[in-house]
Amino acid sequence: MSDSIHMPFLARNLTVAASPDSQLVGISGMVVGETRRTIVIDVDGNIKNIAKNIIDFTLDDEGEIIQGAMVCQRPEDRIHRNYRRN
Repeated sequence: MSDSIHMPFLARNLTVAASPDSQLVGISGMVVGETRRTIVIDVDGNIKNIAKNIIDFTLDDEGEIIQGAMVCQRPEDRIHRNYRRN
């Protein structure tokens, strides 16, 4: 698992790689906010609030897919958390 999961998501480009909701797949934009359960992204001037637990996503076109359900905690808690490596 890369170190980007421990870094702040703000001002990074997020792309939804997979979701049970097919309308979310492929959405891409800059992260402008994050709460415990949601990520707020700016998609071409439109603000979208997406639940973390229903998406898998990439940051800044990195190859690794992050499972949103694994990062469902406050951003300040996620930075210091230890994650299991696959």
